[in-house]
Amino acid sequence: MFEFRVLSNDIVKQVLKVNQVIDLVETVYKSKSESKTETWPTIFYDFEPGKADMDIKSGYLKSEKLFGHKTVTWFGENEEKGIPTLIGLIVVFDAETGKPLGITDAAFITGIRTGASGAIGAKYLARKNSKNLLVLGAGNQAIFQIAATLTALPNLKKVMISARNKIKLESFISSISQRLQQEFGIDTETIIFEEVECLESAVKNSDIIITVTSSRVPLIKNNWVQKGTHISCIGADMVGKQEIESEIMSKASIYVDDMEHCVQVGEIELPLKQGIITESNITGEIGDLILRKIKGRSNDEQVTVFDATGMALLDLYTAKIALQTAEEKGFGIKSEI
Repeated sequence: MFEFRVLSNDIVKQVLKVNQVIDLVETVYKSKSESKTETWPTIFYDFEPGKADMDIKSGYLKSEKLFGHKTVTWFGENEEKGIPTLIGLIVVFDAETGKPLGITDAAFITGIRTGASGAIGAKYLARKNSKNLLVLGAGNQAIFQIAATLTALPNLKKVMISARNKIKLESFISSISQRLQQEFGIDTETIIFEEVECLESAVKNSDIIITVTSSRVPLIKNNWVQKGTHISCIGADMVGKQEIESEIMSKASIYVDDMEHCVQVGEIELPLKQGIITESNITGEIGDLILRKIKGRSNDEQVTVFDATGMALLDLYTAKIALQTAEEKGFGIKSEI
């Protein structure tokens, strides 16, 4: 008989903080660079392209002696039904005994660790004097990207948000300051939040761009991107998804979270298949950059791109820390099998 803990989304929110998760994600990236991790093949399934999909991601974090998997579903029309669009579970196991350590809701952990990834790309690759952030997309992930990037880059002054659904965008903008304060403890008094009316103009006036859409048609054009811009591409995580024009990659220094997965399903997938870039164009993985095994930005005119498809390792380590903290505080439900 094994005892393990089960954490609801509300409990997970209580025990995890943005700056803590940024550190956790960096730790996993570094462990991967040091060959202390295994990422196993991802299972994707499109129930209805652009409307409903699921994925199962799994892996083994040798440095932390844990393994596990995350199953997540995204059903876009759930919003109209009053149900979250993103639903899932993370199951964590002890790698020394194989026993289950716990189960957590996946929604908040997926959101906050993905936000941390986009922010880490900007932290290590954007110009140090960056002031203007553009977030492309106002869905579930946008708030996490903004919270994490404001935490990692406290000198930002303006956040521009662009989305095709103008009603959703207006609602998002009107509530963003209050949500950042209440949900993440972030003071936004010095930050300007703007609704984007012209995407071309916003791109031209951005230091950092983070894309979090499910688009299969490039939304950001090559000739809009100015010298010195950093782009964290987060939305492309399945074959055929693409948020920025392939030609942008040909003039950029490219970094990835996981080379194999990004080649298969990331933002670089289509530029590679189109022959616009080759794998030799990719500078390396973000963990190597954090550990200074490879070079980062070399000047203020360089365009940089971070392609992140997401790894179960990030979810597993974040879930483990959430489970540990919850146990210390007596939160969650204890169960047996």
